[in-house]
Formats: sequence, structure tokens, C-alpha cells
Amino acid sequence: MLNPLVIIGLIIGITIHEFAHAFVADRLGDPTARSQDRISLNPLKHLDPLGTIMMLFVGIGWGKPVPIDPYNLSHPRRDETIIALAGPFSNLLLAIILSLISKFFNFNSSIIFIIIFINISLAVFNLLPLPPLDGSKIFLNLLPVEKAIEWEKAFARYGYILLAAILFLPMGNGNIINSIITPIINLIMSFLV
Repeated sequence: MLNPLVIIGLIIGITIHEFAHAFVADRLGDPTARSQDRISLNPLKHLDPLGTIMMLFVGIGWGKPVPIDPYNLSHPRRDETIIALAGPFSNLLLAIILSLISKFFNFNSSIIFIIIFINISLAVFNLLPLPPLDGSKIFLNLLPVEKAIEWEKAFARYGYILLAAILFLPMGNGNIINSIITPIINLIMSFLV
């Protein structure tokens, strides 16, 4: 089972992330998240039961995805990209704010460090261009429509397999995902902490 401080950090990070998606979707004209009471900082609204159990016992989990209806958006491709970016951006923003508070008030604690680290990790991880991560939506919406359709079909076939492979296949002293995102996380951490 994970360290309780890590669990608290993950709950805060996932809640902020999913709240940001819901809030931005609502602001861009899609009331779907509002109708499901997802514009909330209550963690219970955003934690997926299976994702939470996996997080507690395996160390890899997920939140409940925020539903959006692109037909409610004025500019669906642009707005979906903004909504997808909102989650990782909120994690980075929280990490920056906590870092500034920590430095300004000379307040160093394990929980602050853990929350900063987890939020940076969530932001970087979610920007990978693999489904169901936010990066896949961003990537698809930046492509021309025809190419996006081709990639979406490939993602439907192989995206989850690729994600599982990078999460679980070993590489060096860890797994593939650690080799990809750890240098980026460490670079951002070096600026903030």
C-alpha cells in the first residue's frame, strides 16, 4: 500500500486535474460536466472506484474522466484541445503556487514536496500522446482532420496496448515510462524546489 502522504498528494492532484477539465469545458459552453456535478473540488466527484483501488494497492490509478460533448462547443477541435490542456496546466499551476508559498514563507514539509512532485508527474504523464491521456486529444486536434481520423483508428487498436507497455515493460532501472518522463519531471522539479 502507498505511503499515506502520497495518497493525499494523488487525491489532491487528480481532483484539481479533473476539476480543471470540468470548469474549462463549462466555460467553453459544454454543460455536461455541470449536469453531472463535476465542477467541484470534492475528491469523491472525481475519483474512479477501480482507479482509486489500483492507486492504493498497485501505485498506478486514475480519476473519473470528465465527460464532454463536442457538439456543445463553438469550436470543437480548438476547445477540446483547451479542455485537454486544462488538466495538466492545473497540475503545473498548483505545483508552482505551492513552490512559491514554500519559498516565500520558508515552509518546507514532506507533504508540500510530495504534492509538488505528484502534480508535476501528473502533468507530464498526461501530456503523453497516448489514449486515454490528455496528450492524445491534444495531438489529434493539432493534426489535419484526415490524419486525425487515421491516428484515432490506430489509437483505438493499439493505444491502450502501447500505454500498458510503457507502464509495465522494464527498461534500465525502471520501466519505459520512467525513462521517458523522469528527466522532464526532474528538470521541472529543479526549477521549483
